[in-house]
Amino acid sequence: MELLSFCYSVPCCRIDSLNWKLVEKSLNSSRSKLFLARKSRIACTATNSKLDSSGFSDPKHLNCSKSESLDQREGSRLLGSLEGFQSGDSNILGESYNSYVIGREESARNVSERDDTVKKVLIPGLPDESNGDCGSPISSCFWEWKPKLTVHYEKSGSENVKSPPVLFLPGFGVGSFHYEKQLNDLGREFRVWAVDFLGQGMSLPSEDPAPLVKEGGVSEEKDLVWGFGEETEPWANELVYSIDLWQDQVRNFIEQVIGEPVYVVGNSLGGFVALYFAACNPQLVKGVTLLNATPFWGLLPNPIRSPRLARIFPWAGTFPLPARVKKLTEFVWQKISDPESIGVVLNQVYADHSTNVDKVFSRILETTQHPAAAASFASIMFAPKAQLSFEETLSRCQMNNVPICLMYGKEDPWVKPVWGLQVKRQLPEAPYYEISPAGHCPHDEVPEVVNYLLRGWIGNLESQGSVVLPLLDDPTSIQYGISRDLEFVREGSRRLVRVHFFGSRFSVWSWIGSYVKSLVKGLRISS
Repeated sequence: MELLSFCYSVPCCRIDSLNWKLVEKSLNSSRSKLFLARKSRIACTATNSKLDSSGFSDPKHLNCSKSESLDQREGSRLLGSLEGFQSGDSNILGESYNSYVIGREESARNVSERDDTVKKVLIPGLPDESNGDCGSPISSCFWEWKPKLTVHYEKSGSENVKSPPVLFLPGFGVGSFHYEKQLNDLGREFRVWAVDFLGQGMSLPSEDPAPLVKEGGVSEEKDLVWGFGEETEPWANELVYSIDLWQDQVRNFIEQVIGEPVYVVGNSLGGFVALYFAACNPQLVKGVTLLNATPFWGLLPNPIRSPRLARIFPWAGTFPLPARVKKLTEFVWQKISDPESIGVVLNQVYADHSTNVDKVFSRILETTQHPAAAASFASIMFAPKAQLSFEETLSRCQMNNVPICLMYGKEDPWVKPVWGLQVKRQLPEAPYYEISPAGHCPHDEVPEVVNYLLRGWIGNLESQGSVVLPLLDDPTSIQYGISRDLEFVREGSRRLVRVHFFGSRFSVWSWIGSYVKSLVKGLRISS
């Protein structure tokens, strides 16, 4: 059921239902220095997107000392395999956590740099509070899905009762806060939700799934780190933070909270979950938009799909954690929860370094300080694969005529455009928009562009084709493709972003050929 003990609709105010506090402990402690202080009421609160939406106190650097007996080479190998921690110039500024943000020396192309051979299209900017436009208020809510499993989500535009519902699914390591610019803007026309996956964001457990010491015992570390005990609580016996759990979470959320079929939009991991959900529940989906969706997730075999192979692995993300996994988690978690590591990742995934990521950085860091964060991370990393592969979910969606739209940041260092182009090859009629400059999170880097394209795509489907797809003013474009420069105003400055639409006659090989030719031409010019 949806828990709404009160709901404020006044913009510019927010009441926090969670308060995560920092606890001063000895520097010699090998455990997290945090505990969760949950207030007695679970609420739905409203906030204005222009204010600090984190709802948390200032985070500090989380110090975790590794076990001295751990083989560091084993930890380094696992760390190196995790998404996002590649080598590269971190470009981190300053020494305090407030300065761990990407540099601001790069930005979207200036209007004066526009190529006159490409048509320019003026699109709306985001709501601007300085002009009296606060956008749509965002409400922060909690939904009790199962005993001890409470899901956090944000919503906007509830008064738009006859408008299409849209649900946003976040990537790994972030949460509903990553879609603030969509809720605040699109909430003026649609009913919009963004949900935190269980085990991430503010959907981390409110109780310890595997306490270090049972009730009545004595341990100063009991409330400081969760999930590292030897015995699992009954409610967490089968708990594992996997693709299948999140797919089930999304299905129940739509059925119990939204109550009707929705347009689902997913970034990175959220894109995989969105597609997997649509393949399993086509009756609940009006359409799926993939924002740099990751085409794979999970390392271990699925027990239903490959039962014999799965039996080889004695542990697959459940609680309690095996002793060796606990030690490995302590070592790896110390590295990835460090503010500098978070800053390195943000620097990699945001192609436009003029994007302000202060809020995103703060919210990610705050999540790492939850006492259940480290054990939840271990469960996610060792969870089994989904029952269906990415390609199989595409085939099922195609078979069930689920509309799919692709929007990919061209400069993504992780999910490179070739992955989106492979989807386009399998679904040649699916609209595919390649956005530049934009990295792994185009909805946060260039929200003006993503929101504009989403509005147009949903309008096209809702009107059954009487409203043309965005940018396709020329009838031949839908077959052969087209490039446009989208111009918008942000913070008083005019920006340009190049968007290329790939037509239905698109060929991966011709694209590769054109790409190689452009590289060769560039090398000749530079020499």
